[in-house]
Amino acid sequence: MVIWTTIFFAYVLSLLPMPSYLELGRPEWLAMVMLYWALALPDRIGLILAWIVGLMLDVMQGVLLGQNALGMVIVVYVAHKLHRRMRIYPLLQQSMVVFVVIGIYQMLNLWAKSFSGRTPPNLLFLLPTVVSALLWPWLFILLRDLRRRYKVN
Repeated sequence: MVIWTTIFFAYVLSLLPMPSYLELGRPEWLAMVMLYWALALPDRIGLILAWIVGLMLDVMQGVLLGQNALGMVIVVYVAHKLHRRMRIYPLLQQSMVVFVVIGIYQMLNLWAKSFSGRTPPNLLFLLPTVVSALLWPWLFILLRDLRRRYKVN
């Protein structure tokens, strides 16, 4: 139940209205939560769940169907491949890996947006990548403490 609750709160944070000047730097909450759970419990968080979570985000945001789903699958796939290494990395080094993974997620979203003709004119579309990497240590600690408190294995 803890996993589903954190995914629900990530949806809420992803869809919460923000002022337009803060909207550019909205962190990728759902991708980070899925990344954490795929790193912590790679046998319970799989590619099918990532695809379903991404499709639900596509529907909720009203974007091209499959745009976020493909990105979530890539995020979880990379997490599965790197989960043993990432566990021993310090939080700063994990943040750098999160920067790269969320950057790939953002690039896939840009690629999907380009099909519909909605591409940003500058590099500000990468701002959520930077914000997500900066927030990763706090999110990691919060989710790790929740996992330990409720004994999620």
